[in-house]
Order: sequence, then C-alpha cells, then structure tokens
Amino acid sequence: MSGPLEGRVALVAGATRGAGRGIAVELGAAGATVYVTGRTTRERRSEYDRPETVEDTADLVTEAGGRGVAVPTDHLDPAQVRALVERVADEQGRLDVLVNDIWGGEKLFEWDTPVWEHDLDNGLRMLRLAVETHAVTSHHALPLLLRTPGGLVVEMTDGTAEYNRDTYRVNFFYDLAKASVLRMAFALAHEIGPRGATAVALTPGWLRSELMLDQFGVREDNWRDALDRVPHFAISETPRYVGRAVAALAADPDVARHNGQSLSSGGLAREYGFTDLDGSRPDAWRYLVEVQDAGKPADTTGYR
Repeated sequence: MSGPLEGRVALVAGATRGAGRGIAVELGAAGATVYVTGRTTRERRSEYDRPETVEDTADLVTEAGGRGVAVPTDHLDPAQVRALVERVADEQGRLDVLVNDIWGGEKLFEWDTPVWEHDLDNGLRMLRLAVETHAVTSHHALPLLLRTPGGLVVEMTDGTAEYNRDTYRVNFFYDLAKASVLRMAFALAHEIGPRGATAVALTPGWLRSELMLDQFGVREDNWRDALDRVPHFAISETPRYVGRAVAALAADPDVARHNGQSLSSGGLAREYGFTDLDGSRPDAWRYLVEVQDAGKPADTTGYR
C-alpha cells in the first residue's frame, strides 16, 4: 500500500453500496486499511434485497490499493458494534477515520406525506436506522479513535445545514433524520475537538448510486440517457466523488479547521482540487438553489 493515508485505519459504517462504498474505495486508493460494514453479505441479503455485498466492497478497496476488511454488522445491535470495534483495536491498535454512513431508509419513506398519514412503523424504523445507528457506532468507536491524535469523524447526511435549514426535505421523518445527523456532527465537534479530533457533516450531491441508476433504468456508462426524463439529473455525481472528499479531509494535516462544519462534495472539490471520475467538478447544492429550485431549465454550465 502507498499513498497519503498509508498506515491509517478507517471504519466505514454502512459501506455495502452507494456513498459508503465510494468512500471506502477512495480511502483504499489513498492507501488506508478500511474496515467496511453492512448487513448484506454473499450469504444473506438485508431487507433491501439488492445484490451488492459488504465483501464486494472490501474487495474493491483492496483492488484500489488499500486493504479492505469486511465485517458484517447490524449497527442497531450494540453488541455487534462493540465486537467490531474490539476487532479493529485488536488487529490495528488504532482508528484514524470513522465514517457514519448507515442509512437504510429508501424503502421506508413516503414522498410529500404528512406525519399523520405516513406509515408510523416505517417512519420510526427509518429514524432508528438513520440516527440510532450513528449514536451506537460513535459510542463504541470514539474511545479507540481518540487514542491517536488527529482522528476524523464524518457524519454522512443529505443536504447542507444551510440548505436543510430553509428547505422541507421529503417528509417529517426524512427531514428529521437528515437534520439530526447534521446536529450530531455539531455536537461531536464540541466533544472530540478539545481532545484532538475533528467531526464534520458531509453530503454528496445527487448521487448516482446503484439504486438510483436502477430506478432510472440506466447504468453508469449510459447515465445521460435518463436526462430526457429527468433533465436536472445532469448535475449528478458518482459515489467516488464524495469518497474523494473524505480522502482529502483525512489526508489534510489542518483538517481541524473544519471541525463542526457542514460540508459538501462539490464545495470540498473546489477547496482540494479533486474531480469526479469523468474529470468534472459538479457543485450540486449550488445548482439546486440557483437552477432547479429556482425553476430554471436544466443547464449545468458553470456548475460542473
């Protein structure tokens, strides 16, 4: 292994697919040892019932140049999370980067449905998956992360603090879940900052995840075919883009200047100079405000 993160150890919680997988792979490409967790394995699928597995993600990390270690984990089970962290401690003796990317809510929320009409069990389940899992993981992992000065915690969410402050996001439960994760990063910054570590909230833009590509009936190599039906999808980005954002943060010796901040892949691309896989630099959250939400025709000129 070689790269700016050689010798570093990362845990990406919720790395089976989507942003978590992209983050894990880019941390590996930078030379890190990356423990990746999820509930879907080659032997058993979660309720998502999708083909991506946590073992596949670990293999991709290794192929990228790092060392991927798959540890199937349900982050709602504190005993499993405790065992995960104990394994990292026993095998590595340190943890430098914690990425809380557990989500699992795509099949649980109902668009534009008020709280009194939304399925209550699904809404509460989504909050458990999106919020409780992050708290359980931080509770068990942070003592190990704090052993080594300079640790980084990344709370993954959807939307910047500024955007979510002024924008109703999907429905009551979704809005609450994403706002809660933003606040988690703020609170963690106050708790771990004085102890030599950094916590941030990070959002990708419109993510071309495996699930999103399937919903639009396209693949990564022909994703633009979806633009006739969904023109604003032109601003979308691969999961590796936000992965490069995390890798850039983890390699920055002055990352503490971001402590407590809400960050985006597009904003960090401008700061650190990385691009998406196609060489572009999409800035989705600026585009959403200035073009899509403003009711203008889709045009990514100046936004990627």
